Amino acid sequence: MRRIGLAVVLAVGLVLASLAAGAQQSASVPVVGILNSNFGPLSLSVDSVRRGLREIGYVEGKSIVLEVRFAGGKYEAFPALAAELVQRKVDVLVAIALETDPVQGGYAQSFAHPGGNITGLFLDLPELTGKWLELINEAAPTVRRVAVVWDATTGPWQLAAAKTAAQRIGMDLQVLEVKGLGDLDNALGAAVKGGSRALVELPSPVLNIGLSEARVATFAIKHHLPTISMFRSFVVAGGLFAYGPNQPEYYRRMSVYVDKILRGAKPADLPLGQPTKFEFLINLKTAKALGLTIPPSVLGRADQVIE
Repeated sequence: MRRIGLAVVLAVGLVLASLAAGAQQSASVPVVGILNSNFGPLSLSVDSVRRGLREIGYVEGKSIVLEVRFAGGKYEAFPALAAELVQRKVDVLVAIALETDPVQGGYAQSFAHPGGNITGLFLDLPELTGKWLELINEAAPTVRRVAVVWDATTGPWQLAAAKTAAQRIGMDLQVLEVKGLGDLDNALGAAVKGGSRALVELPSPVLNIGLSEARVATFAIKHHLPTISMFRSFVVAGGLFAYGPNQPEYYRRMSVYVDKILRGAKPADLPLGQPTKFEFLINLKTAKALGLTIPPSVLGRADQVIE
């Protein structure tokens, strides 16, 4: 986990911290800061939070003000952006796309009772890695060696789960460690040189941005590698499979946390949440480019098929 200098921006997939005691009692319009590791201005996560707040009844510019900052995939930009939002005296700070286990990482006492000034939703579910490898195995049963792109800064839990699942299925994993976008091309090249015939992209804010997803998808098609990721945006960018939380629903839920804190709840008492709805997407155009026929047993389970 990258320590970025400000405690309010350390922890989970979505982090939410109250910065102004008694903010809910203020006569002024509450200000919510949103810090996103991705690129702007188009952002599924930010748009979903906005939609959730509207559904609760907030009117942006009238009953609530949103101050949004995008880091553009550059984590070194986080401290300055977070400090800027604190100086703006936001009442609540929402940090999107920081990933590690909040309890294992020491940022919360427990999921049920965080105990500090941070709460939110934890996106990363290590147990999903087994599902990803199973889907690759079903779609391409002759593949035995699989490359796993892993951002080490997210912690060891995803990779450990992937290794356990691979052993159970009978797959050989080639671990490709990245710590930033600059490592991605070398990692992908190593996958081909190492004899991998499929690729799994473990969740990472470094990898879950449009630039990197498109690069991975393009590379995978060129080298005939079936691929899977947690994020629907990966399939839209040209990846073969995505299986993971329903992202619009997941991000929309953050608005509930914002509302509770603005009404006086303490982050310490708001349980950390995890995804409850999941989706499976297939890009058939990519499957055709790979020369891969998706079995009906896999195709029939898809929530969305891109043709």
